[in-house]
Amino acid sequence: MTGAERKKKSILWSKMRVPDCEDFKQWCRRRLPILDWATHYSLKENLLPDTVSGIMLAVQQVAQGLAFAVLSSVHPVFGLYGSLFPAIIYAIFGMGRHVATGTFALTSLISANAVERLVPLSSQNLTTHSNTSVLGLSDFEMQRISVAAAVSFLGGVIQAAMFVLQLGSATFLITEPVVSAMTTGAATHVVTSQAKYLLGMKMPYISGPLGFFYIYVYIFKNIKSVRLEALLLSLLSIVVLVLVKELNEQFKRKIKIVLPVDLVLIIAACFTCYCTNMENTYGLEVVGHIPKGIPPPRAPPMNILSAVITEAFGVALVGYVASLALAQGSAKKFRYSVDDNQELLAHGLSNVIASFFFCIPSAAAMGRTAGLYGTGAKTQVACLVSCIFVLIVIYAVGPLLYWLPMCVLASIIVVGLKGMLIQFRDLKKYWNVDKIDWETLQQVKIISINNPLVFLNAKKFHTDIMNIIQKENTGNQPLDEIRKYEQSTLLTSLSGICNEEATQPCLNPKCSLILDCSGLTFSDYSGVSMLVEVYMDCKNKSVDVSLVHCTASLIKAMKYCGNLDSEKPIFFESVSAAISNMHLNKNLSISDPSEV
Repeated sequence: MTGAERKKKSILWSKMRVPDCEDFKQWCRRRLPILDWATHYSLKENLLPDTVSGIMLAVQQVAQGLAFAVLSSVHPVFGLYGSLFPAIIYAIFGMGRHVATGTFALTSLISANAVERLVPLSSQNLTTHSNTSVLGLSDFEMQRISVAAAVSFLGGVIQAAMFVLQLGSATFLITEPVVSAMTTGAATHVVTSQAKYLLGMKMPYISGPLGFFYIYVYIFKNIKSVRLEALLLSLLSIVVLVLVKELNEQFKRKIKIVLPVDLVLIIAACFTCYCTNMENTYGLEVVGHIPKGIPPPRAPPMNILSAVITEAFGVALVGYVASLALAQGSAKKFRYSVDDNQELLAHGLSNVIASFFFCIPSAAAMGRTAGLYGTGAKTQVACLVSCIFVLIVIYAVGPLLYWLPMCVLASIIVVGLKGMLIQFRDLKKYWNVDKIDWETLQQVKIISINNPLVFLNAKKFHTDIMNIIQKENTGNQPLDEIRKYEQSTLLTSLSGICNEEATQPCLNPKCSLILDCSGLTFSDYSGVSMLVEVYMDCKNKSVDVSLVHCTASLIKAMKYCGNLDSEKPIFFESVSAAISNMHLNKNLSISDPSEV
């Protein structure tokens, strides 16, 4: 090593600073947010509202924990564990001060797919029913929770890996319409999965493609097997829940403590079912035995991780996206910041660590988070308070829930998903704001011009536009002819020339054309003349043409160069405005956009 190299190396070493105690403190504060807000916690201002909110949250955690455990195809007691451990872990590592983590409908539904596939109900008679296993539960129930715990473990590992790779910032790729559509569709599937409990029917597990529709086909074919008692109790429970929750929402500013209708309904249903012996008299399905206590931790089975990897990815992505949306909404509402990557770590650890305590996959829930808003929670202390009351239920109150009817639990699930189900109203909003989000048949062709249009490329521009229109109008040709035509008209990506993506031909003989001129930075006389020529040629072919995002100078030049149609508008401020104008004239939909 030469002297210059040694000198350079010594300089590099001198610039490297050895981490000191202050650096370690900063790292701990960044990765353990509880150290930050706990040191500034005001007992006088925050303890009372956090305690009240925690009590109200505990009611929701218990009710939804039992319900979502059933939704996950495991014993209800494991839903209580899933309402306890993830909440504690997120309170330590999470940054959302008003985010209620625990059992979640969507992750439970995904987990149920793995449970039913690997430990089907038909195998129940093949397992031994011993009282020597964990909590006195049968081997069948332990096999099922082992699969759910494996999904939780692997899902958490995936989230932790995403944290290491710093993929939290990539969530900008998942837009609001995507999240809304995903949660609304999943909520619809959850409601469908609860139909058998609401109707008191015995139904086999149905999944796979079109399984959603097969469930309803089965219901209508076996409509005579509906138990009237279960149906009436379900309707009564739903009416009471909706009515009281709406009244609580309407008068929340006038009353300090809202009525815990979920708790009241559970107590009333258990008492009524016990007094009337509905289980034996009417054949009403109840929750059954809820064992006391928490079993010692046990690692989930690692030998089945490869079999649940699909569900694990679903849990990791769906749970994180839904939870992050709630955390960001909480931060925006109460004016604090949330680190996307730290949330990945928090939810990843919530799933990994909790899987050792027989927990189903967890995430933040919209209903419980909204409950924290409404009851005035200040910090994650509210969630920790709720954990205390969940512990009381696990060790003392649990066995009293034996008589809780399953139809009542199903009603709690359905009403708890109301916030997701009413997102169907967003369809009107997305339609009115941006119709490009509604893509169906390819009748409208959108072409974006992203380069100057001058004498060098004007002729090629005209040729490519005409080729695109001709290809769109070949829908009535035989398939072989279309393929030959596409092979002979492949467009090359040159400077300022069309770059056409391969698309399927539209079914209608003609299509409409939208030219997006937002990227047209400059055009000379040849370019403007060619735009006018394109318009006239399209008009002669009965193809409607609209130009959007045109500058005032371009509009003036085009009107000067050619005899444009003055009977109907040609220039529009946006693509949505152009599409709206087309829909007024005829029923059109959108094809894949192209780029120039």
